[in-house]
Amino acid sequence: MAFSWKVLVPLAFFASTATAVLLPPRPSMEVITADDLFSVTDFSGVSLPSINKTYYFDQLIDHNNPRLGTWKQRYWHTWEWYKPGGPIILTTPGEVDNTALYTGYLTNKTINGQIAQQEGGATIVLEHRYYGEAQPLGDLATKNLRFNTIEQAIADLEYFAKNVKLAMPGGSKVQPGKAPWVLIGGSYAGALTAWTMVAKPGLFAAGYASSAVVQAIGDFWRYFEPIREHMPKNCSADIQAVVTHFDKVVASGNKKAINALYATFGLEGAQYADDVASILRGPIFEWQDLGPRTGPNAGFYQFCDALEVKNGVSAPAKGWGLDHALKAWGDYTKVIVKSQCGDWPINDCITSHGVVWDDPTPPNAGRSWLYMVCNEVGYLQDSAPPGYPTLISRQMQPEYEERLCRSLFPGKFPLWGPDIEAGVARTNAIYHGWDLHVDHLFFANGDRDPWRDATVSAKGLNVRSTPQQRIMLSQGFHCTDMNTANAAADTTGTIKAVQVQALADMKRWLKEYRRQHGIYVQGVLDVEGEEVVE
Repeated sequence: MAFSWKVLVPLAFFASTATAVLLPPRPSMEVITADDLFSVTDFSGVSLPSINKTYYFDQLIDHNNPRLGTWKQRYWHTWEWYKPGGPIILTTPGEVDNTALYTGYLTNKTINGQIAQQEGGATIVLEHRYYGEAQPLGDLATKNLRFNTIEQAIADLEYFAKNVKLAMPGGSKVQPGKAPWVLIGGSYAGALTAWTMVAKPGLFAAGYASSAVVQAIGDFWRYFEPIREHMPKNCSADIQAVVTHFDKVVASGNKKAINALYATFGLEGAQYADDVASILRGPIFEWQDLGPRTGPNAGFYQFCDALEVKNGVSAPAKGWGLDHALKAWGDYTKVIVKSQCGDWPINDCITSHGVVWDDPTPPNAGRSWLYMVCNEVGYLQDSAPPGYPTLISRQMQPEYEERLCRSLFPGKFPLWGPDIEAGVARTNAIYHGWDLHVDHLFFANGDRDPWRDATVSAKGLNVRSTPQQRIMLSQGFHCTDMNTANAAADTTGTIKAVQVQALADMKRWLKEYRRQHGIYVQGVLDVEGEEVVE
């Protein structure tokens, strides 16, 4: 089964279909897939292999104990624009189970390929450990997840860069120092880019980090703030009216009124308010999928239209009010709940209480990501604290996701919140969070990105941008600056400005690196417009 709200709501019935749990959306890069390339030739005139050809690398299971052996790490690679001495552009999509869908990041459909085309570089997409086929110990049993850490993921990037033998001509002699390597990532992979440059100074000549969630945060209620700030005012007003009513009814303790409220959403029989509240936050998460090219038929806007368009007329800025919004939201939810729960008892279908989902069957990106959430980064997407407006019920507290940590990994996180907060503090101490400072690192963020406030562009943070550590904030959404097409569709021009500045900075930074290491690239122009020749 697959819930139509993607990875939004924990549904217990998924345990019977080998999917342990559905979670709030992960901070992931946009899927961009490449077409096959058969007619393109490289710098020596030889036809390139298909851009979707899969390569394998013997990666260490444990970088702290190489004697444990290796596993086969998949990667994709092309060298359409490569000139000897040019940079190697490396990215990992991070926490996704089908990395083959991200081969577009090898091409100039993305900022990766734009940099490669400008600088005479080759591009690589590398699968992240514990996602897809990248299973170091075979499955996702809790004991086997001990190497699913930021430290090991960083070490993977280092070991790959220093030891891979690429298929392109001269591909065995392009280790860092012999060629400049550029690390690129978006969202968690963007944070991984920044954290890698902190932990492994000098390994990469430059980095590009889009929507990089560099600050680990336990209770990340501010996930919903950019949504509330930028969404249609009428939809925001009516959502908040319904949520306030929901919380008031639940707080009353009146079981008859509570059951009637749950029935409005097709959830009669539910026993726990936070389970119901979790389902109600589902359509709000659709905001993360928006971008300059999504248009009015995107899931989030379909939900808002269900609330705000009545008899072909849109509500004013203050919305239609509680009565209409409650019924409209209820009707919208009933259809989806019925399609997913079928004849199951509602509480059995939706509850997160008193269940154990310890299914180790890979791939399961939700399970692999939740392990890192519980162990190192937090990002629990819950309601705003008292005194702040909120788009989701105040029943949604960190305890909800903490319960999932215990349910999926029995015995691993016995202290719940304290375990998560300790891991968050440790991550920020090691990788410096909002306080990281690394030369030749470009941060690109979006003001409409729900993950904005975990990036260095968090509201009120005011981290200074410098020519060596550039920080740019577009009017884009989540990782939308990585996609070339988004720049053309963005009417604000801010995404294009990010890409133009990134290309200029990369040209300058890679020139510095080449001069430092005595590397020359024939046919590539330097910053002053003079051709660099051997």
